[in-house]
Amino acid sequence: MKRIVYHLIIAVPCIILSMKVQAQTLPTACGPVPNENQLRWQAMEMYAFIHYSLNTYTDQEWGFGNEDPKLFNPSHLDCRQWAKVCKQAGMKGIIFTAKHHCGFCMWPSKYTDYSVKSSPWKEGKGDVVRELAEACRDEGLEFAVYLSPWDRNHPAYGRKEYVTYFRNQLRELLTNYGDIFEVWFDGANGGDGWYGGANETRKIDRTTYYEWPETYKMIRKLQPKCLIWNDGGDRGDLRWVGTEAGYVGETNWSLLNHDGEVDRGMLHYGVENGDSWVPGETNTSIRPGWFYHDTENDQVKSLSKLMDTYYKSVGRNSCLLLNFPVAPNGRIHPTDSLRGIAFHKMVQEVFKDNLARHATVTKTADGGMILSFKHPTSFNRFLAEEDIALGQRVKRFSLEAMVNGKWQSLKDSLVQFGDGLTTIGHRRIICFPTITATQLRFTILDSKAEPIISNVGLYLAPELTPDNVNVHPDATMANH
Repeated sequence: MKRIVYHLIIAVPCIILSMKVQAQTLPTACGPVPNENQLRWQAMEMYAFIHYSLNTYTDQEWGFGNEDPKLFNPSHLDCRQWAKVCKQAGMKGIIFTAKHHCGFCMWPSKYTDYSVKSSPWKEGKGDVVRELAEACRDEGLEFAVYLSPWDRNHPAYGRKEYVTYFRNQLRELLTNYGDIFEVWFDGANGGDGWYGGANETRKIDRTTYYEWPETYKMIRKLQPKCLIWNDGGDRGDLRWVGTEAGYVGETNWSLLNHDGEVDRGMLHYGVENGDSWVPGETNTSIRPGWFYHDTENDQVKSLSKLMDTYYKSVGRNSCLLLNFPVAPNGRIHPTDSLRGIAFHKMVQEVFKDNLARHATVTKTADGGMILSFKHPTSFNRFLAEEDIALGQRVKRFSLEAMVNGKWQSLKDSLVQFGDGLTTIGHRRIICFPTITATQLRFTILDSKAEPIISNVGLYLAPELTPDNVNVHPDATMANH
């Protein structure tokens, strides 16, 4: 097969001093490109989910809709603790479950009594959404809301009047709590529920029932910087990646087609020639469940599992949405918070020293680059980024290391089949066993158009040992 020769363009020559672009105009966009909101979102890289509702007090994942509001009476609810924990865990924002499937509202909605205003917490005068929005602002975090389209409490669910109710509640959330960076609409829609005492099963067509186009217009008018995540019908600005296990495909295009059916494979890998920019958001929980359960206190994800999740989400052209459930006392459990903080510290440790900055960089005849070191250098992580503002271009690349005078091919050790060296996008991180080499060769083998690489990095990640896994809280920890 004839190798296609590309001339690599370095859009931001942060380390590639010898390959700095002279005064020239960068290429025009290739295919669909992200809008400003999507670019801003991609730069966040990691943000938190907070699941907290009546489910927390009934030990359920999905409430039926008939749970007593009086169950909601936390003894030490502290939204500032949530925000501080999330910030120390490296999260750039928080998405909060303002209303889950049970229909219980975590704010005093004027359209229903099934909310915190009917609970004994703060004598019915509390507003969890407001407290969290203010805590996020104080900590410099972005704020967003999850609003379940399915409501197992409301008597009109399944009829047209419920859609008006749903939009009225969404309008409350979008107008009373400041800037919202994302709205999250769960894909679970329709089924059995209390429904005001009917106790029956109700089916809806989730692609048409909610009249999403009109709802989207309202969102974009009220919150023009807000992104829409929707797994329940009409295409939003972001997509589910087909699993809640915490990973996206090693090939991950930020593209889908606007119309037509979408299968699990399209969600997981994107669509190479899709006509719309719809990047993948990788959502997972730090525990097996989304809501807090005492029985899961010893099942919080390990540091090694969280790092694996990071490499398979942020390191595969996605953003990571990591859930921290709130315990019945109204606080994030110490095990979860300490593990989250250890996770952030390990990410910082892995990427603190870009070894590529110490290399001499030269172009190759086939359009790649070689990083040469004065002395044999050990590394086990490779990072590359495209300038996605001009589109996602790279389809395949290769990595080779010069070891004892011979080129040795490298592959992604986190993939089961093949070498895993496919798409790049906003950020691609390749993991491999530690190798000591004098050179690294990075070559684009196939691309939609002239590749525009904005950053390249080499790193030596430390091994996970008891010494760096058991990270203790610092003086600013909010668990005491």
